[in-house]
Amino acid sequence: MMGKDYKYKIFTSKIEEAILTGLLKEGDRLPSIRTIKSEYNLSVSSVQSGYDYLVFKGLVTAVPRSGYIVARQSIQQLPQIELSTIPKDAVFRKKVHLITNQSNYRGQTVLNEASPSDIFIPQKLVLKTMQKVIKEKGASLLRYYPNNGSEELKELLVRRSALHGASISSDELLITDGALQALYIALASITSPNDIIAVESPCIFSILEVIANLKLRTVEIPVRFYEGFDTDYLKKVCLTNDIKAIVLTPNFHNPTGVLMTDESKKAVYQVALHHHIPIIENDIFGDLYFNGTRPSNIRNYDEAGLVLTYSSFSKSLAPGIRLGWLAAGQFFSKIERLKFALGRSVSPLNQEVMIKLLQSSAYDKHLRVFRQQLERQAMQLVGQLISAFPDSLHIQFPKGGYCIWAQLPLDTDMVQFYKRCTEEGVQFTPGATFSFTDVYDTCFRAVFAKQLTLFDLQAIKRVGGTTL
Repeated sequence: MMGKDYKYKIFTSKIEEAILTGLLKEGDRLPSIRTIKSEYNLSVSSVQSGYDYLVFKGLVTAVPRSGYIVARQSIQQLPQIELSTIPKDAVFRKKVHLITNQSNYRGQTVLNEASPSDIFIPQKLVLKTMQKVIKEKGASLLRYYPNNGSEELKELLVRRSALHGASISSDELLITDGALQALYIALASITSPNDIIAVESPCIFSILEVIANLKLRTVEIPVRFYEGFDTDYLKKVCLTNDIKAIVLTPNFHNPTGVLMTDESKKAVYQVALHHHIPIIENDIFGDLYFNGTRPSNIRNYDEAGLVLTYSSFSKSLAPGIRLGWLAAGQFFSKIERLKFALGRSVSPLNQEVMIKLLQSSAYDKHLRVFRQQLERQAMQLVGQLISAFPDSLHIQFPKGGYCIWAQLPLDTDMVQFYKRCTEEGVQFTPGATFSFTDVYDTCFRAVFAKQLTLFDLQAIKRVGGTTL
């Protein structure tokens, strides 16, 4: 259930959606506090808090003695990126001069790490649970667990998936050493070197590294602002290429933060079904939604076993919990053999810790708090980027996850930009690392999974002030 302080989201989510989809435009007058109060049965203070929330997000402007109107959208839809439909070898360009990360984080504004900082990790909960598990299980934690993972853990994952409509059987589940291992196993099991796969663009570089290591060729499918993965583009690609797999992150895509619409999820599945192409969907951010209910998976619409869904607890709980899972669908037998070759068992301690957390309400309580923390951080970071950078900065407000995606003008000297970032200790992730092409060279990703300090905000302001 939503906390009392957030009851206003019952109406703010609808207004926000209408603004972002263009149904409400700049200057349109919004319903009065009295009207919202009556329609949604809320208190005046809840409605006022809701409008304050929309103002803080830059979506709404308060007009003295007149109410609220839709604001001029500083958060703009990113320009459409055009990509080639010709398969490319998965080869990285040299980008050393663009990387802003440093080995010593002291005095740095770290916005390039897609993992929760210590302050957002429920350290007491995790460590206390570990102690209980060690005390209860003792030496049994030092033995091999089943190759495919604990049956008890798999049953708990099946039940959680069912809550948002994804039908998964424990017989097709494998517990893995993190999400990246799950992806590697899935992709290696259904492709061979030089095969062509369709991958979202921009795409998180860890996925691109797996693709490169497997010596696959890629066709990059653009991720659009509202609907996500461009299904019309995918249809065109599938007509001219023998696509062996589709790899995408439908829920709170990294790096753009875009949430794919249910209509687009269904459309991608229909394309895959028509051409009999396996879909590998990354659901690692699925639990980190800001508004409404947990989004669906493409797996929800799968009746042919074509969708392989994977996730982990590294982003939603703690990066040190190296525990992922893969629902393999009709490809289970091949995937099970490869998983066995890579190692018999995932950490028994981590499996038992997650069993205990999922059996109680502790994990879900943590998620509710964590989602609220992330949304506040996202609003603060977006607000600072908008105020610090020129009006020509294009930026998207995420609907969940960790990431903000921004684009500077095409004539920006990015070498100088990252040099200035280094001087100020601001660490963005260069857009060039999210593609095998050069189309995102003037983009960057900022991660809001770290608590922003006054020092961080001032450093961002100094960087933005010199980007003219």
